[in-house]
Amino acid sequence: MKILISNDDGYGSRGITALRSALAGLAELTTVAPDRNRSGASNSLTLETPLRVVGIEPGLYSVVGTPTDCVHLSVSGLFDTRFDMVVSGINHGGNLGDDVLYSGTVAAAIEGRFLGLPTVAISLCSGPDTGQHFDTAARVARQIVAGLLQRPLESELVLNVNVPDVPWEELRGFVATRLGRRHESEPVIPSRDPRGQPVYWIGAAGPGKDVEPGTDFHAVANQQVSVTPLTIDMTRHAAVPLLGQWLSVLT
Repeated sequence: MKILISNDDGYGSRGITALRSALAGLAELTTVAPDRNRSGASNSLTLETPLRVVGIEPGLYSVVGTPTDCVHLSVSGLFDTRFDMVVSGINHGGNLGDDVLYSGTVAAAIEGRFLGLPTVAISLCSGPDTGQHFDTAARVARQIVAGLLQRPLESELVLNVNVPDVPWEELRGFVATRLGRRHESEPVIPSRDPRGQPVYWIGAAGPGKDVEPGTDFHAVANQQVSVTPLTIDMTRHAAVPLLGQWLSVLT
């Protein structure tokens, strides 16, 4: 059994280090992650420049590229081996609701799924004023991955796991959830560079909007581990017949 580990916070981040330690002994581990923080990279691939891979130590490699690059390279020919699973994380910060559209952590898992593997993305819902209990998220990761190895789910699923930033003893169990939604993000923040030219910072993500029971937001707020099954088929199937009728008027 061989597991590929990646993330979007970089190969030396606290989260990926905790994840590697947590999964040790479950399978043969190989870690391929960006050389620096690539949060918000989403599913981007580097297509116009070659990718450089640097061996840091046995089983640990950095890539001058995105999380998606890391997984694509690893599964598509970087190694003379076949992986059985991709685990991405542990992300420093939650990936709740709309966050999955931007998250490099989730994107790494999605790329693994594109390439035919069962995948998990794990995030710690930490903030500037929280305890950053990566040990809690690491124990959650080990339980989830061990469970998948013993009792696999359908391979179409990408599991998006969000862990409350609390001590292990304060967790209130695991719950299956759907994605919630956020309010609109904060406005951009204008500034000036050293030459006096205007520059802009992207505003902070908005607070939760759809936070009803059953959502990932609600679960984490109640100190439950949120496990959301994602699919990469973005088709709005219920709208296909209606769209067909609408298009028929145009022709």
